[in-house]
Amino acid sequence: MSTPKVFESEYRFCLVLWEHEPIKSSELVNLCREQLGWKPTTTYTVIKRLSERGVLKNENTIVTALVTKDEVQAAEIDELVEKKFEGSLPAFIAAFTKHQRLSQRDLDEVQRMIDQYRREG
Repeated sequence: MSTPKVFESEYRFCLVLWEHEPIKSSELVNLCREQLGWKPTTTYTVIKRLSERGVLKNENTIVTALVTKDEVQAAEIDELVEKKFEGSLPAFIAAFTKHQRLSQRDLDEVQRMIDQYRREG
């Protein structure tokens, strides 16, 4: 099953949810008011919309995520690479590193990930 699309404002909402779940919807409304500046109706609308798309569930006023932060981030990256770089991960990395300065620590971490992937491959 593919990860449902989560748009930018919904993602900010999900960050609050992931940090506090499972959570009563009324508590989530208060957190969204404090952290995002949202009105209660906005929060309830987003809960309903994300529930309909399979991102979260709201049972007996308790809200829990059905997808993880990692899953949403991975789906977003996959979509970006597919749309903007014709599915080419090397083209994406080349564009990213052309405009981002990577520290030695970043490079070492990426190299460790590549090495681990090769070992498990």
